[in-house]
Amino acid sequence: MSPMNIFALCGGLAFFLYGMHVMSHGLRKMAGGRLEKTLRSITSNPIRGIALGAIITIAIQSSSAMTVMLIGFVNSGMLAMAQTIPVIMGSNIGTTLTTWLLSLTAISSENIFMMLLKPQAFAPLVALISMAVIMASKSGRRQDVATTVMGFAVLMTGMTQMSAAVSPLADEPWFGSVMTMFSNPVLGVIAGTLLTALIQSSAASIGILQAVSLTGGLTIGTALPLVMGANIGTCITAVLSAIGTKPEAQRVAAAHTYIKILSTLICLPIYYFINLATGGSLGERAISPIGIAVFHSLYNIAMTLVLLPFSKFIVKLTEITIRSATDDERSPDVMLDDRLLVSPSFAINESQNMTDEMARMSQAAVMDAVSLLTSWSQERYERVSVSEETIDGYEDRIGTYLVKISSRELTKKDSDRVTLMLHTIGDFERISDHALSIAENYNEMKEKRIEFSDEAKSDLAVLSNAVRDILGIAVNSFISGDIKSARRVEPLEEVIGNLREEIRSGHIERLKNGQCTIEMGFVLSDLLGNLERIAAHCSNIAVCMIEMQGSSLNAHSYSSEVKSDSEEYADELRRFGEKYRLA
Repeated sequence: MSPMNIFALCGGLAFFLYGMHVMSHGLRKMAGGRLEKTLRSITSNPIRGIALGAIITIAIQSSSAMTVMLIGFVNSGMLAMAQTIPVIMGSNIGTTLTTWLLSLTAISSENIFMMLLKPQAFAPLVALISMAVIMASKSGRRQDVATTVMGFAVLMTGMTQMSAAVSPLADEPWFGSVMTMFSNPVLGVIAGTLLTALIQSSAASIGILQAVSLTGGLTIGTALPLVMGANIGTCITAVLSAIGTKPEAQRVAAAHTYIKILSTLICLPIYYFINLATGGSLGERAISPIGIAVFHSLYNIAMTLVLLPFSKFIVKLTEITIRSATDDERSPDVMLDDRLLVSPSFAINESQNMTDEMARMSQAAVMDAVSLLTSWSQERYERVSVSEETIDGYEDRIGTYLVKISSRELTKKDSDRVTLMLHTIGDFERISDHALSIAENYNEMKEKRIEFSDEAKSDLAVLSNAVRDILGIAVNSFISGDIKSARRVEPLEEVIGNLREEIRSGHIERLKNGQCTIEMGFVLSDLLGNLERIAAHCSNIAVCMIEMQGSSLNAHSYSSEVKSDSEEYADELRRFGEKYRLA
């Protein structure tokens, strides 16, 4: 085997790995948030978990990526560790599809249709068509599909090049000696594990085996242990990804590894016994790429059926190996796990969940704050203060995380979602700031033993109810994505602005009549300002949602248009004006 063959083998491996990366990335991008929603639907039914694991792995073409996502989900608190066991087993089955695709290199027939199934026949044509679509199409969706197909063509080209590079091995004397050495089951498992751990892709290492098998010098006795080792070696990606996570997430990587090791410990002695029973003839038979694909599939399916009833034992084994920690606190730093960035759509959905939670917390803080007008509660006052600090942390972490996501390649829909969240998290944070200011205003009144007149209390109650209403509409429409509901925010915001002016004018009249003091006027002015600004932030959120639907962000333009020429706006303005009227 000449140095040029070695270079060709390395180049083929590079094409293979790059093609796998492009194809896997494209499939994940096209699948979008549907994968995350599917994973969230996992129940205690293990069969469902296996099916989901297999389907999702087939969709993203990477069991390693699947396991890394599971680690991120468990670390984020989205899934319990025990739920991941069937999914991991299903993922092991789903990843075998790649070996079947690679076995196309073994097709040998003079039939024109069968010859077209060989990679060297269809890969160049597929690559040409894909590139033409990428260059000619303006549709992001079509370009994503074409890029994914291009990745598949590059992958198959790499496989063809590896096969051609190793074909001279059949005539090399030392090749037979090496294959005989690897026929030792233990050495074969170790070699397969180390090779896969090095290149971090079981598909690539098994692809190399399939390429070597085309020389006719690879036997069953050599191939089977190498395949088992490749299955163990692929765990390295999950193990590295679990570093620095919570113990619960580290157990996912441990479970993945234990399943692979237990599978080998069960299957290897069975093969060894059968081989002895046949006098060693089974292990000496040559194996083809299709034979490797058949064994890889049967091996993972059989081990899933054997180990599934012992899922609780595997969970217990991980608990013994990795002890629990006391810190299981739900925080944005834990929830927004960087491991989820392996699939931007997953990360965006988790960011959306955290932003929704931030919105609810801001709403709850305002509800607690305005309720202090009618009944003081030290507990509620302190709760507003704690919420404001927590929401500040949420804004910082979510904003940083969204910037990381925005640097990835996103679909138009995902990009719009990131933009919307980046524009609204600041509004939710400012709403909590105003809630704290309102709570501090009422606390100041309590400490100074002062209170508003009955008329002022009545006016503030009307305004507070209107602010509760606008905040509820804004938060609910944001969480549900209801644009129709969001359109109701702007007219209510105008009503709240009018109420503020009426209340201020009423205060001035009372001040002239000696019914109020300047000190109370300062407190009232602060309260009115905070309540109106909460409404203004609600308007920002709603307008941002509406403008994003039209793929632009021009809040001033939208506000001017709806106020000047909108019958719907006028009707809502009239209804809210009648509902929130000062006595």
